[in-house]
Amino acid sequence: MDTELGWLALTLVPGVGARTFHRLLQHFGSPEGVFTAPRSHLEQVPGLKEDTIDAIRSFPSDKGAKLEMARLRELGMRVIRWGTEEYPHFLANISDPPPLLYIKGTLAEEDERAVAVVGSRHASAYGLNVCITLCRDLAWQGWTVVSGMARGIDSAAHSGALAGNGRTLAVMGTGLDVIYPRENRKLSESIAASGAIITEFPLGTPPEPGNFPLRNRLISGLSLGTVVVEATAKSGSLITARMALEQGRQVFAVPGPIDRRGVEGTHRLIKEGAKLVERAEDIIEELMPMLARTSCVEAAEGKGGPTRRQPELDERERQLWDILGMEPLHIDAIARQLDISVSRAAEILLNLEVRGLVKQLPGTFFIRGFHK
Repeated sequence: MDTELGWLALTLVPGVGARTFHRLLQHFGSPEGVFTAPRSHLEQVPGLKEDTIDAIRSFPSDKGAKLEMARLRELGMRVIRWGTEEYPHFLANISDPPPLLYIKGTLAEEDERAVAVVGSRHASAYGLNVCITLCRDLAWQGWTVVSGMARGIDSAAHSGALAGNGRTLAVMGTGLDVIYPRENRKLSESIAASGAIITEFPLGTPPEPGNFPLRNRLISGLSLGTVVVEATAKSGSLITARMALEQGRQVFAVPGPIDRRGVEGTHRLIKEGAKLVERAEDIIEELMPMLARTSCVEAAEGKGGPTRRQPELDERERQLWDILGMEPLHIDAIARQLDISVSRAAEILLNLEVRGLVKQLPGTFFIRGFHK
């Protein structure tokens, strides 16, 4: 059994969640070691239940994994294994990362610059409008929007990012082949074309209530910060906010009208220290230092994700690259800072954009792109 099939097989065993998988992997070294271990050795793994041991011993590991993999390929989907370069490194560093991510669409390096936006399934017109505008503006400025593709605020978050011609990631609490809610099937296709749909659950997994708190830790784990737009005092969005805090991420909240029900949760978050959000810039200003610190730590320690080398640039390209950051800069300002004509600045920017080193935003604003 190859490595990918082995990992897939072990995740398919009933009772083997993310934490159990990592305990087993640490104890036996590989999924194959788990499946071939005698019962007495399995019983030595702390916290491993008898019924889980029975499931491991009886699971048709090779056949089950091959059937799942064949079905994934037939549907144009795939899996990404924890510990590989493609696995999102912010998610990889939470306490219980999924061993496998099921993916439809593509993950990109710029998804490291991601913001989660969540909220009520029964959002008001005010909340929906604020959410769409906020996510559109985030997308315009090169940020990936992450949400859960639920009704209400989640759907508005994805729609706003798509309206901003940006990337968006949807994290599901079902298998990739089970679109929930059903009316979001068309939206799911647009998301997969402009980002990715992600889940840790195997094909065919239905929308069971217990799946969604697990799903929420992925939403926050993929993101530098989580924004809550409209939430009641018992909203599931508050679970996502709590998980973001536990993961060391920033929490934001959009205030609502004080005389309207359904905003108690967001107002409580603000009282407890969440940053109040009125516009996309409020989020970006708070997250930029965190993104910079993360990049510096990784460069110093040589870990936490793929290593980036400095791009090969000539003198003028280097000067332009040095003045660009993640904050949008207008082409006129770039030309002034370099003391060159706007047409010359446009020529240099085009060369860098073709190489993926610069990203153009609406209104001839520019930010740095990502390079490998």
